[in-house]
Amino acid sequence: MAGGTVKKLLLTIFALLLAAAVAAALAWRSYDRFVSEPLDVPAAGAVFLVEPGLHGMAIVDGLAALGLTRSSWQWRLLMRLEPAVLKAGEYRVMPGSTPRSLLRLLASGQVIHYRFTIVEGWTFAQLAERLRADPVLVHEIDLGEPYGWDPGTHFEGMAHAEGWFLPETYRFIRGDSDLDILRRAHAALREALDEAWSGRDTGLPVDSPYELLILASIIEKETAREDERGRIAGVFVRRLLKGMRLQTDPTVIYGIGDAFDGDIRRRDLRTDTPYNTYTRHGLPPTPIAMPGRASLQAAAHPEEGEELYFVADGSGGHTFSRTLAEHQAAVDKLLGRN
Repeated sequence: MAGGTVKKLLLTIFALLLAAAVAAALAWRSYDRFVSEPLDVPAAGAVFLVEPGLHGMAIVDGLAALGLTRSSWQWRLLMRLEPAVLKAGEYRVMPGSTPRSLLRLLASGQVIHYRFTIVEGWTFAQLAERLRADPVLVHEIDLGEPYGWDPGTHFEGMAHAEGWFLPETYRFIRGDSDLDILRRAHAALREALDEAWSGRDTGLPVDSPYELLILASIIEKETAREDERGRIAGVFVRRLLKGMRLQTDPTVIYGIGDAFDGDIRRRDLRTDTPYNTYTRHGLPPTPIAMPGRASLQAAAHPEEGEELYFVADGSGGHTFSRTLAEHQAAVDKLLGRN
């Protein structure tokens, strides 16, 4: 009896072990298939946000809420067998992603990047409007008009925001703010302005980097043509050196402000404002737009010559003249008077 009992016990243990082994093998097969099978990602992909402080099965629950997967023991086992520090941020999940590849993505920190472009010649009002309208950026400062923020509280020594942000395309991620963009654009402008100022030609009629920035902003508004910037800079520099008024329409338009209706009239040229370079000598008190690197360099390195005037030629460029008589002839041609 004793021998038979032991034999039965051994057979029972063997059967249990065999059942356990079979169950383990089936479970492992199920797990192996799970980690390698694509998730239920739509053809267009999906965007998933890992909030700061979110980890473990809470992330899986978020994926399940998007319909990409379901919460299961396989996820728990995967996280135990292949532990990783998952980084907060917004990720793009593409079709074909598996649980294993998704975890690696969330651990990589390769979050979605967005782009914000500051266009050469924009005014700060235009920049503020675009920042306010961006649906991804966090709106940290009040950029509504009149602006509910003082530039000097965020940017040392800045009394007037115009011109102080470099036109470029800036990449950012969800969670970044409008102030983050402004800080980066301001740092880039400072660097570009310092480079232009330190390498400037001698004898320029500007006494500070800020005056160079003002001059560059006028050049930026006068032309978008690369081949004309240095030439226009030369005209302005020669007029300043001779004590002539700049007589440039973009400064007048800036001084008119919101009242400008798209047409500049003779009375506008005669109406004095701090920005009217027809009624006042020298540079206006502030930049009138945001100049790009090319305009900064043009202001620092104006082309030599004798030209003192220019007028639009009707085809996107300008006609340059040395004398007032030549200039008047170019104006008459533009207006169809000859």
